[in-house]
Amino acid sequence: MTGRVAELLPSAEPVRFLTDDGAAVRRPRLPVPEPELLRRAYRAMVIGRRFDAQATALTKQGRLAVYPSSHGQEACQVGAVLALEDGDWFFPTYRESVALVTRGIDPVEVLALLRGSEHCGYDPERHHVAPQCTPLATQTVHAAGLAYAERRKGTGRVALACAGDGATSEGDFHEALNFAAVFKAPVVFFVQNNQYAISVPLERQTAAPSLAYKGIGYGVRSERVDGNDPIAVLAVLGAAVEHARSGAGPFLVEAHTYRLESHTNADDASRYRTDAEAEEWRRRDPVTRLERYLRRRGHLSAADISAWSAEAEEFAGRLRDRMNTDPELAPLALFDHVYGTPTPQLEEQRALLRAELEAEEALS
Repeated sequence: MTGRVAELLPSAEPVRFLTDDGAAVRRPRLPVPEPELLRRAYRAMVIGRRFDAQATALTKQGRLAVYPSSHGQEACQVGAVLALEDGDWFFPTYRESVALVTRGIDPVEVLALLRGSEHCGYDPERHHVAPQCTPLATQTVHAAGLAYAERRKGTGRVALACAGDGATSEGDFHEALNFAAVFKAPVVFFVQNNQYAISVPLERQTAAPSLAYKGIGYGVRSERVDGNDPIAVLAVLGAAVEHARSGAGPFLVEAHTYRLESHTNADDASRYRTDAEAEEWRRRDPVTRLERYLRRRGHLSAADISAWSAEAEEFAGRLRDRMNTDPELAPLALFDHVYGTPTPQLEEQRALLRAELEAEEALS
């Protein structure tokens, strides 16, 4: 095996800093992130989990059309955002709502897509966050292209694109890897392998030793990480982002994690997985693992835990109150921002809808 190939290979086992019960492993492969960063991650995960639970409840109240929970994947959601600088770009899937809240986006704006009131409720340019992407893997191509543009401009910015295990079976994912490798685009591909593409288990997705190996054929440096170990996620993603920022090209990270809730509120996970399997993953809870580690090291107090839990409840309460009002809809805005200069066909469609709305209003 040549040195170049060996450099691309992921670790034989996922990188981890913590045991399942939150104890430190003896020899971590990377430097341990600073305590203050770990405290930020813990606070963000506590708030993110409460936000996730509140969003799930909003679907039952009819305030959201659909919600893809990331309960159990908080280390990946929070770690992906905290590994980036403010100027870096983040490309989320439909499941990254907790990540967007961690990025500082208004939670009501985050939920606009899932509410059905707007395609994207926040300003992508302001936050350096692309719209949440429902089609699998298309955002990976966008991330590779934007990262390449940033390289051409010499900005030093990095793009990080999230994807699920199912997305790695899509052609766009492979095209993005190949393009990024050839042109050394500063992009990190972050695959959250939560074991199922809706109901399709991982073994029906790939025969590769792990999804991280999919980068090797394209010349992309790859790594595996315990996605329920917040310290490991921060360390591995931090190293991947710096690899990309240094000009060394793209990096692929596969996080081994688990979606504890159903795919969305429209799914019934009990039809394709067992309670025993989910319970096994609950023992690896990322929030509990980091909490135990920080308390053992003296970096987290009971007062911190109480204060951040209260903050999370207040956060959820404000969200609930704001979501209990109907959104103000502007049907004609459907035609805004489709083209810089609207086409004649688009203007014709706008006029037709305007006429229908005016006719309906005249009858009411």
